[in-house]
Amino acid sequence: MSSYRGHSIFAFLLALMFFHNPLAIALTFIGANIPDFDHKFKKDNVYKMIILGLVVFISLYILKLPYYIGLIIVFLGVTFYFSEHRSFTHSIFGVLTLTSAVALILIWGSQLIDAVTVIGNHYLMMAVLVALLSFLFLNKKLLMIFLPLFFVSLFILPASGISYIEIVASLFLGLFSHIVLDSFTPAGIKIFAPVSSKKVYKNFGLSMIFLLIVVSLIYHVPILFKLFVNYVH
Repeated sequence: MSSYRGHSIFAFLLALMFFHNPLAIALTFIGANIPDFDHKFKKDNVYKMIILGLVVFISLYILKLPYYIGLIIVFLGVTFYFSEHRSFTHSIFGVLTLTSAVALILIWGSQLIDAVTVIGNHYLMMAVLVALLSFLFLNKKLLMIFLPLFFVSLFILPASGISYIEIVASLFLGLFSHIVLDSFTPAGIKIFAPVSSKKVYKNFGLSMIFLLIVVSLIYHVPILFKLFVNYVH
């Protein structure tokens, strides 16, 4: 199984453990594919990301609109360009940085659309932004599977919207799932890069999977309790 497929499937399964909102599940899926942009064979995509960021920045600056989105996209591209494979972007600091950057793109993007259009449907706006984000971080093979399933899920699993906390949590889960899975490889991961070169391996991965399962169970305790009470009565 190719790397991107393994990461995508693992992230999707984790997403189902925590989320019922298709937007959150989609963001977890996308997040799991972000860290590998530090790989050399994706450098062309990194160049395109930097150019896109500059275009967005210049366009919004000329229009006198918040141009920070463009700067964040450029920041992401530069981060990937200077990161060695399975170093910073595969560390806990990298996960936090990438989560913050991508979350800001979505949050500021939704605020910008809300400011310049009359569309009052926050859920629809965020769905469009998630779809656009998939073009930035998913390869063509994944896009052909992701986009149809994503848009179908919006109708099958309708939601009123997605909170900023859910955006951050789902992206973090996806990014974190990537480094957990990579810890099972013989090379391991530098969990505290660039501060430390210490590597962790499959014991870390197993511990984190166990922790995620426990957190998921705790998260669902109120729901399970409610189902139990309804069943008893």
